[in-house]
Amino acid sequence: MKFYIETFGCKVNSYESNYIKQSLIKSGFIYADKMDNANIIIINTCTVTNTADSKCKKFVRKIHREMPNIILVVVGCSVQNNFSEYEKLDIDILLGNVNKSKISEYIQEYLKNKTKIHYINNNRDLPFEDMMIDNFDHTRAYIKIQDGCDNFCSYCIIPFMRGKCRSKNFAEIIKEANYLVNNNHLEIVLTGIHTGSYNYEGHDLVDVINELSKIEKLERIRLSSVEVTELNDKFMEMLKTNTKFCNHLHIPMQSGSNDVLKKMNRKYDVDYFINKINKIREIRPNISITTDIIVGFPEETLENFNETYENANKIKFSKIHVFPYSKRNGTKACLLKEVKDIEKTNRTHKLLELSNVLEEEYQNKFKNKKVKVLIEEIKDGISIGHTDNYLRVEIPKILEKNKIYEIEYK
Repeated sequence: MKFYIETFGCKVNSYESNYIKQSLIKSGFIYADKMDNANIIIINTCTVTNTADSKCKKFVRKIHREMPNIILVVVGCSVQNNFSEYEKLDIDILLGNVNKSKISEYIQEYLKNKTKIHYINNNRDLPFEDMMIDNFDHTRAYIKIQDGCDNFCSYCIIPFMRGKCRSKNFAEIIKEANYLVNNNHLEIVLTGIHTGSYNYEGHDLVDVINELSKIEKLERIRLSSVEVTELNDKFMEMLKTNTKFCNHLHIPMQSGSNDVLKKMNRKYDVDYFINKINKIREIRPNISITTDIIVGFPEETLENFNETYENANKIKFSKIHVFPYSKRNGTKACLLKEVKDIEKTNRTHKLLELSNVLEEEYQNKFKNKKVKVLIEEIKDGISIGHTDNYLRVEIPKILEKNKIYEIEYK
């Protein structure tokens, strides 16, 4: 039996899909490079925005319609959020966010009994569902060290979909990292739903980073994202001393207006955010700091948006990921008055233009300077990779994948 996996959404989903793939291969299934060659299709879904939700539903319906004889497995956040809607589609195996690690077993059970398996667990108080991988599909390997969120930002549905904060066994993280490094992964990205909240028997995120840095062949450690409130003195000390930690942090700001931050139920104000960024840059002057910003949050005025724009420009992010506000039923923000779509669109374009300018400014700092690039793919005779501060580099010759080269940045 051949299977294919389609993944929507975040790095956590990518990690989980990688685990599902590995567990199926170990059970004797064959991975199909193309969907058309598969007997089984697994779709790992996302619900973070209306757009993500719609894409997942549309894709599932398309597969259901065009490939009626396929064994269809649909899992993840969109299922968790819309279980009854998916149930109507007569899907073979339907799971929310619990028991993804058992998909291989569920498929084998389905093949044996031909009985549909539909399971949902709406309890927030869940254990960490442990998964262990020894190889990853990309050059940069992910390790999911945390799941769930307790922040309850007023716009976000994810705490309801992923449950409470919980963390992976500290020793298991180090064991998994060693497996990955022994399979020639030189860079590891630590990821989670709220990665900075990691806490396992007294070990925090910094302890994980420092312990990983002791692995001799591991060259780089990166975070997928971290909240500004978690950049404490211990983290700052790690930034000073840990040479394996990448010169890049993704710190979601979400808004540069105090009025909007308060309505979002974020745990900081603009001054706090800017002061933290300044402290980081005192330690690492050339660090790349990227961010997420939501525009058109309910009741966001033009003045609020202009504050966000000016503060983003003042901070000099190296890239801004801009998201027009997306209403999620069940959140507190959905009770507030929405900003008109045309305003959302205008503000989105304006902030994206700023992001392009800031990105170019940051890149120009490194022109004609030596940088170290981890080669991730070879395409049409060009070697493509990233520096530790996440500059994308294209080198017009074929180099060895999974190796780091020092070159002049053009």
